[in-house]
Amino acid sequence: MTRYRTSLLWIALAIAFAVTPAFAHHSFSAEFDSYHIITMSGVITKVDWINPHAYWYMDVKGANGEVEHWALEGYSPSELHVAKITKDMVGKAGDEVTVDAFMAKDGTKHLAHIKAMRFADGREITMWIKVPDSEK
Repeated sequence: MTRYRTSLLWIALAIAFAVTPAFAHHSFSAEFDSYHIITMSGVITKVDWINPHAYWYMDVKGANGEVEHWALEGYSPSELHVAKITKDMVGKAGDEVTVDAFMAKDGTKHLAHIKAMRFADGREITMWIKVPDSEK
């Protein structure tokens, strides 16, 4: 019986270690500042509708006239789908947009989390579907 219990223990530990990376996901408040919202306008260069987060890449003309390349994080495609936001709604390369976004807490330039996106044709999508951890 002891050998059986030892085997079960090793199997349980192996399963626990195998699923641990699934719990290693960061919280919003660990990476982004819910009190530092910026607004920027530019052109979408790429949309990655992937897990664990969808990403929009955008070229924005900076104050000095130079083009800045931004990475804008969003929720996972499944979370966006539950919020009735689909891939065909969120823009494509070449679309001109204005974005409200939460800046990265660590001061990383050109990284933010999308709150809302407005398109040149007047459409607006609110992508902020959760209350930030820091505001719970």
